[in-house]
Amino acid sequence: MKTTKKLLTGLFALTVCVGFASCGSGDKDKGDKKSASTIEMKEEDKQAIQDAAADLDKTELENKNVKFLSHWDINPGDGQVVPPDIQMFRDTYDGTFEYVQTTWDDRYTDLAKYVMSGDSPDFFSAMDMDGFPKGAIKGMFEPIDPYIDLNSDLWAPAKATCDAFVFKGDHYVAGIQSYPQYVCIYNTHTIEENGLDDPAELYWKDEWTWSKFTEMCTEFTDQENEKVGLDGWWYAAALNDTCGVPLISLENGKLVNNMENPQVAKVQELMYNLGKNEVFFDRASNNWSIRGDGTTGLGVGTYLTLFYPCGLWGIEGAPQDVTAFGDVEAGEIMFVPMPRMDDGDTYYVTSRVDGYLLCKNAPNPKGFAAYMNCRMATLSKANEIGVNQLKNDYKWNDDMIKMREEVIKLCNDHPLYDFQEGVSEELKNKMQDVRQATVLTGGGASTWTQNVEENKATVDYLLKEANDNIDTGAAATEEAAE
Repeated sequence: MKTTKKLLTGLFALTVCVGFASCGSGDKDKGDKKSASTIEMKEEDKQAIQDAAADLDKTELENKNVKFLSHWDINPGDGQVVPPDIQMFRDTYDGTFEYVQTTWDDRYTDLAKYVMSGDSPDFFSAMDMDGFPKGAIKGMFEPIDPYIDLNSDLWAPAKATCDAFVFKGDHYVAGIQSYPQYVCIYNTHTIEENGLDDPAELYWKDEWTWSKFTEMCTEFTDQENEKVGLDGWWYAAALNDTCGVPLISLENGKLVNNMENPQVAKVQELMYNLGKNEVFFDRASNNWSIRGDGTTGLGVGTYLTLFYPCGLWGIEGAPQDVTAFGDVEAGEIMFVPMPRMDDGDTYYVTSRVDGYLLCKNAPNPKGFAAYMNCRMATLSKANEIGVNQLKNDYKWNDDMIKMREEVIKLCNDHPLYDFQEGVSEELKNKMQDVRQATVLTGGGASTWTQNVEENKATVDYLLKEANDNIDTGAAATEEAAE
């Protein structure tokens, strides 16, 4: 894949942070969201957006409203700057977004109900990596090819990303680019106070390795004083993928179980040994939850947690919204990729797709396509605006901006997609057990060999079932509600 050096624009800094706070963060009830008081983009930035839209198809949309089904609102909220892509959609097409609210747990049930009742929304987030391929298999989504020209100059940088989400020869995800699913967030004050090497400096010297990571976690941990090397909901998946092999991959149109891959076995042994050194926050003693009340980042800002694998969304917010990680204006918040294997030369970053799915029987597919074109045009040509928003509104320093560019580059150099949550509920639930097996606290961890013996056959069966569906065609939409 062609390396993409462009940074994401304001969309991720402004809206996606809500979209990925799904695990362990309490879903809000369905209902209407109050009108937000947003910060208007500066006039010079609006002009830059208009200039960037010069090459777009300006055909007037018959339907200017697109309906977005999600547990997070794509419209910017109170105190947030209008993102460049949304500004472009407004200015170019007089476009608007209707937020069709659901909850994290009810997303697919509600989607099936809307589709079956003839009241489909237009689009659905692909960023959680749990909609494909199951949504294509079950007929919940439609191909984007009739509406988006992936062979155009505009979409050329994203063609390879979109090609990773093909079902029966059709593209299903309008993927703007690969984006990091997890980074390793830390507090610089904690590093300095404990006399540890700065992970960012280690990374730039290519010395950010598993052995160094393990050494730092072990040295820092003091369970009696509530100091732990790792916390959060996502470290098991983030650590596994440092080996370069996801647990479930999609290869040549087929789902593949990689539990017996030697690289996976090697990294899982390292993870098991971390647990033996008791560097993880003890969820077993906290009702199987992360530290405190489950707030993302809690412990990092109080200097009690060393590393917190999480999406960039966790720190892409206003200073007052990211205090769980520390004082961003004081330069406390920083991040790096997850460490590389000692015997490897590549830093693998778990990827998710920055993109969306077109819902079955969407009432306004042309409006959806127009907005996706705005996303691409914004990514390619209005990059500076997004960076300025991160600096000026969210108080990111130059080191954070530089590292953000680097991890996005790594994603696009070596995209690593894991499809374990995108096949079926049965597989998703089984893989929750599989990926946590070697890192369970409270004495419940098992070796990877034991895990493979206990779970591989079930995973193989579930993947065969899904692969058979891929071979025979999409199942009825009604299955989506089951």
